[in-house]
Amino acid sequence: MSETIVRKQYDQLAGVYDLRWKSYITNTLSFLKKWAEISPTDTILDVACGTGEFERLLLAEYSSQQIVGIDISDKMLAMSTTGYAYAKQKCSAYPQVSFQIASASNLPFDNDSFDVIVSANAFHYFDDPLAALKEMRRVLKPDGKVIILDWCRDYLLCKICDIILKGFDPAHQQCYTQNEFHRLLEDANFAVYRATRIRFGVVWGLMVATAILKN
Repeated sequence: MSETIVRKQYDQLAGVYDLRWKSYITNTLSFLKKWAEISPTDTILDVACGTGEFERLLLAEYSSQQIVGIDISDKMLAMSTTGYAYAKQKCSAYPQVSFQIASASNLPFDNDSFDVIVSANAFHYFDDPLAALKEMRRVLKPDGKVIILDWCRDYLLCKICDIILKGFDPAHQQCYTQNEFHRLLEDANFAVYRATRIRFGVVWGLMVATAILKN
């Protein structure tokens, strides 16, 4: 039910998403790109890729980067006929980049498929975050890494936003503290390799973690 609500909401937002959240998207995804330290030879899975902005950033530096993006919103991925650039249109010149409609909790890929898995600004929408993390672990290569960036409930304004959104936004599930987030990663058999919290502007307090498979 939750994924149906999220899909409907983002299908409706697709046409204005990049414009409405331009500053936030630019700041958070530029930070994520630097943090992730992705090699040009890595094969990447972007979970909840939205309109493909992270793909566009990566391809601007490494035009041969192998990337697969998944999202549950068809409209965020679709080729635009209205002048807006959605994911498939942004990356149409790169045959090694593909997009699929899929759930984070049911990834349509073989085991050990990706060197790097990223997910930005979406973890608070996952209705079963542990299932999503276990799926990421399954499709990650043994020496690969997962990088997740999301809102952090340790920040007061994010905590307030979390409370408000739970009451007014049916798509919103839950924000996590950094400790809660790390425990979820560990429960999914990941080891947190590198992590921090970071603030963008007055409101947005986020956390990021790079995790690897436990030995």
